[in-house]
This record gives sequence, C-alpha cells and structure tokens, in this order.
Amino acid sequence: MKILSLDSSTSYATIAVAVDDRIVAESVLSTDRTLSARLVSEIGRLLATVGLEPADVDIYAAATGPGSFTGVRGGIATIQGLALATGKPCVGFSSLAMLAMNFSLSTRPVCPLLDARKSEVYGALYDCATPLPVPLIGDCVVSPSLLLAQITTLIGEPVIFLGDGACRYREQITEAMGERAFFPPFPLHTGHAAHGITLALESLRNGQLLPPSLLLPTYLRASDAEMMKSKPPRVTEVTP
Repeated sequence: MKILSLDSSTSYATIAVAVDDRIVAESVLSTDRTLSARLVSEIGRLLATVGLEPADVDIYAAATGPGSFTGVRGGIATIQGLALATGKPCVGFSSLAMLAMNFSLSTRPVCPLLDARKSEVYGALYDCATPLPVPLIGDCVVSPSLLLAQITTLIGEPVIFLGDGACRYREQITEAMGERAFFPPFPLHTGHAAHGITLALESLRNGQLLPPSLLLPTYLRASDAEMMKSKPPRVTEVTP
C-alpha cells in the first residue's frame, strides 16, 4: 500500500509518502503565492527520491481544513488532479487532528489552534492518549476567549496548546489557564503530513475512500468574498 499525504492549510505545506507501514519521504516547506506550482514539483521530487511515479500511489490524501482558504483549495486541487490523472481514490482528514497528532499518546488533552484572523482561531480539543485523536471539542472557528471558556468548563487538567494560533494568542491563553497551559518548543507547532497518512489508513479501514470529485474543503466559515456578496448593496441617497 502506497499513500501520499498533503497538508497546505497553514503557512507551511507538508507532504509525506508511505509504503506499507513506513514513511519513506517527507517534506515541509514555507508557502507563498506560487504554492500550487511548488506542490506539484515537490511531490514529483519526493516520489522520485524513492523510485515511485504518481501512478504507483494507491491512495491520495489531503487535509480538507480548516485553515487558509487559498492553501486548502490549492492542496485539495493538487490531490484531486493527481488522483484523477491516475484513477486512484482520495481521502480527506482534519488539519487540526493531524496537528494534534504531534502529541499522540499524550496523557494531557491537546488543543491545536490555527490563526483564523478576524480575532478568531480554528480550534479543537482532543484526547490524544490513544494513537488516534478523539475529539472532546470538535473543529470550530471561534474567538480564543470563548474556546478557552469551553475548555475550562469541560476539564480541569493541564492542556497542551500548539499551532500558529497558540503562538499568536499565547498571552491570552496563559491569562485564562495559568499553569495549566503548556506550550511545546517551536518545531512542534508545525503539522506533519506523515500523521495524515495514519488518519488516511483509518479512513481506509472504515471504508471512507472518496472519488476525487467528492474530496471537499472544510472551511467552517464563509470567505471574505462570499461575505461581501451576502451583504446588501450600499444605497447612497442623492439630494436633489
């Protein structure tokens, strides 16, 4: 079984290739406006380093969000294109669940946070004591203060906070949680597509493979363009 996994929901893109139960290649790169072109070339490079072609991949997996609208769209479109070209199935997974798996088997709950701008975060709370994260608070987009209030109401134990949202709102988190808030070293704030492969394998076991056309993004809120369209037009009163 050969699986290629991709996440481009944040300012970093990560790609991993697994053959059976081994990660044989992984890449993490900073994203920019040339993301789509870089993803295709980086996927080709990773596959070539392990002697594989796109047609050799059995399952193409992608993070469906939440996260950057542009990044999520670019990642899904790339995976869809490869899967369509090779006639292979797809599987999607949560970018927050993937990030939480940086702390698989942790005895402390894990709260991955991504900066959603507009004074909000994409966040969730997971029990990571088992190899696969179990959601205690499902993926949501919310103000940090509201999410922290939900967490403190739900549990009274220490929590691990990670992700670029945790970095941005660290002071606010510390004020709310005190000594119960733990922050990992900076390398652990970045997700790894290798964890997406574990999530993809679980979807395979559950019969949740998808045709490329049904691999859809999870945005959680409307984009700026969609919100602008939904606003009523401004009417300027003209005085005769």
